[in-house]
Amino acid sequence: MKTVSKDQSNLLASTVVQITDPLQGTTSIQGNIGNMSDTQLTEDAIDTPAEISVQNLICFSHLRWDFVFQRPQHLMTRAARQWRVFFVEEPVFSDTQEIVSFNERNENNLWVITPQFPATLSHTEARQEQENILKTLIEKYRIEDYVAWYYTPMALAFGQNLTPKVTIYDCMDELSAFKGAPPELLEWEQQLLQKADIVYTGGLSLYEAKRDRHPFVRAFPSSIDKDHFAKAHRAVEPADQATIEAPKFGFYGVIDERFDIDLLRDLAERRPDWHFIIIGPVVKIDPATLPQNPNIHYLGMKSYEQLPAYLAGWDVALLLFARNESTRFISPTKTPEYLAAHRPVVSTPITDVIRPYGEVGLVHIAESAEEFEQAIEKALNEAGNTQWQQRVDEFLANNSWDYTWQQMQQLITKLAETKTRHMA
Repeated sequence: MKTVSKDQSNLLASTVVQITDPLQGTTSIQGNIGNMSDTQLTEDAIDTPAEISVQNLICFSHLRWDFVFQRPQHLMTRAARQWRVFFVEEPVFSDTQEIVSFNERNENNLWVITPQFPATLSHTEARQEQENILKTLIEKYRIEDYVAWYYTPMALAFGQNLTPKVTIYDCMDELSAFKGAPPELLEWEQQLLQKADIVYTGGLSLYEAKRDRHPFVRAFPSSIDKDHFAKAHRAVEPADQATIEAPKFGFYGVIDERFDIDLLRDLAERRPDWHFIIIGPVVKIDPATLPQNPNIHYLGMKSYEQLPAYLAGWDVALLLFARNESTRFISPTKTPEYLAAHRPVVSTPITDVIRPYGEVGLVHIAESAEEFEQAIEKALNEAGNTQWQQRVDEFLANNSWDYTWQQMQQLITKLAETKTRHMA
């Protein structure tokens, strides 16, 4: 396990905060500073040093930048307001690619790096070429004083020689439980846990799973851009959804092994008068396995900018997650997004949805198709209810990606300063 200096220990231990919930009393949650009140922020948050020693961030992601807009995109766009960000994707292998190369593009101080490899490249050769590309980037852009930020432990295979000021493991999912996960992923994760200075987690379930494996694990659950999703309060419904009869019940997100196909089919059969709208890409599963009932409408992938307009037409928003190993630790970002759009929500019993949204009565929890049908009928009564909307707004008042990034950045900057002082 990683060893730390006394200064580092004192610094990071100070982020254990007291969170007061009027419904549950006061609890101490280490690192759950993404939902602190303004008073708690003033009293407990770490002051940002006058001179920021970090200038760059290299992010290693298993997700494509142009895929579904989620946690990496939210955080890295905010990081790019302060630092140069280099978002390194996994390679694209192609039969038509004859030489090793990489694409790069700059979007507002954020460079997206996509290696392009011949399909004939061996595993060992691919790792070496990824290391070469990384060296080229560091030399070309003179990347110094940087943070190494990992979403995938697999990137350690070609990043062993990096010398970052701070190493972050932002564990947004239990990737080892996902379909198609490399068998060596757990081994690389263990090495990353030994190398990382701080481990961030995307929810409380992941925090509980990782907190005994590293001395400084901090939970930063899913946040929201409230102004963006508030557009649903007044948006015009898109044409491809407007023609669908009401009532409309919707889901958006990646449709993969985590999606409960059987539940969707059962609901559609039980209520042929209800219409179910499914938005998002289908990956890692055969599209032919999706139910094709006439009251189920697959609208494909939509951009992040378009989502509020689709939400505007839904009577109830759904979290149709299966109960399996791949969903055991998920913390769906769409939960607060649905709520910020003032859509009543019904979810399967996902732990990080039950805590806190189900416990405070903002999300209906159901498991079987019969329970789901009953929960949707109850949720319909909340649509347009101003008292319910006020409760939602109050609960989400201090939840934002800006706020989450501010807390993450302050920890990083202070730790970089502490490590520099300790090495002097």
